[in-house]
Amino acid sequence: MRRVVVTGYGTVNPLGLSARETWENCRNGVSGVGRITLFDTTQYLVKIACEVKNFDPSRYMEPAEARRRDRCQQFSTAAAKEAVAHSGLAATDESAGRIAVMMSSAIGGLISLETATHTTKDPGPRRVNPFTIPMLMPNGPSGLIAIDHGFKGPAFSVASACASSSDGIGTAWQMIRAGIADAAIAGGTEATICSVGIAAFDRLGALSRRNDDYSMTPQPFDKNRDGLVMGEGAAALVLEELEFAQRRGANILAELAGYAATADSFHITAPHATGVGGAAAMAQALDSAGLNPDQVDYINAHGTATLLNDLAETRAINSAFGSHALHIPVSSTKSMTGHMMGATGALEAIFCIQAIREGVVPPTIHYTERDPECNLDYVPNVARAQPVAVTLSNSFGFGGHNSVLVFKRFS
Repeated sequence: MRRVVVTGYGTVNPLGLSARETWENCRNGVSGVGRITLFDTTQYLVKIACEVKNFDPSRYMEPAEARRRDRCQQFSTAAAKEAVAHSGLAATDESAGRIAVMMSSAIGGLISLETATHTTKDPGPRRVNPFTIPMLMPNGPSGLIAIDHGFKGPAFSVASACASSSDGIGTAWQMIRAGIADAAIAGGTEATICSVGIAAFDRLGALSRRNDDYSMTPQPFDKNRDGLVMGEGAAALVLEELEFAQRRGANILAELAGYAATADSFHITAPHATGVGGAAAMAQALDSAGLNPDQVDYINAHGTATLLNDLAETRAINSAFGSHALHIPVSSTKSMTGHMMGATGALEAIFCIQAIREGVVPPTIHYTERDPECNLDYVPNVARAQPVAVTLSNSFGFGGHNSVLVFKRFS
């Protein structure tokens, strides 16, 4: 079977405008939470989010082109450009048709849709931006990246809520292993910090409302957690078939060794309380990688800081790993980045790779009081130096989607 390796990555997110800056802030436990600046929150009960800070799209594209791209597309453009530059991958006449693009999104251009809706009402339908459709399409980021870089292989997006980017990466992995493609740009992008995004998630009861003092939110796996904090941004990985990467002299960062996806078949927003679907996904992902549970050194948890998710995921890990679960560091980097919806899995994949490369497990910040029902080692507040050879990245989404990626040190 063809092996799949990672040769580059890029990101813009609440912790930074590059992979290097992001990782430094992650390992140092920096919080990306702040007051919402992207719209007026006067009438809202939620006034905090993890915004991408100091983002200037003109650094990555011409200003006229930026106006034709939704914020989520601007993010994915930036992340993909960094990833491609990091990997050194370039389309040639011979290779272009064998390079795929899987830039996924749970929502697509929500800000553009919201803007067009307001414009239709006042000043009227003839004033709607003519680029609205390509700006709101969930597949738009993949199409634009393919155009930007001349990649002519399969290019589409996966939509599985908060598992979208992990499933997109997993789909690219499957395509490369199957011989459909030799390389892929895979990841996710999301920009849902807007009036309808915040209002809708708050009505679900999912968001933290610690507006006056947000220094200790979100709190994944902590007894005092009160909900997630919405984030935004994009992350992209360059995946290549091993021999394809070696022939061009690429720097191999890690191996994407396994992937699996399952469905809870239970509830449209709530995970199964026992975590049975997540446990099955972890077991199947390890099986696809040819690894045993006791070989896992670190799990990057979905860890949203909601009551239902944290309990279900803890139970899923205990079920999948048995007694070994208590010896595996498990951290939620959403405690720093917030929940970037469909984009978060791709960023957390980067954190897993960096943990392998540097021997550092990122922390779960804001952890102060143990929840008796959350019994794992959540790496509280401070990053931990230790050897890491195998990591799991969990992404679970509304609809009962469970997606797990397995990364390991390349040898």
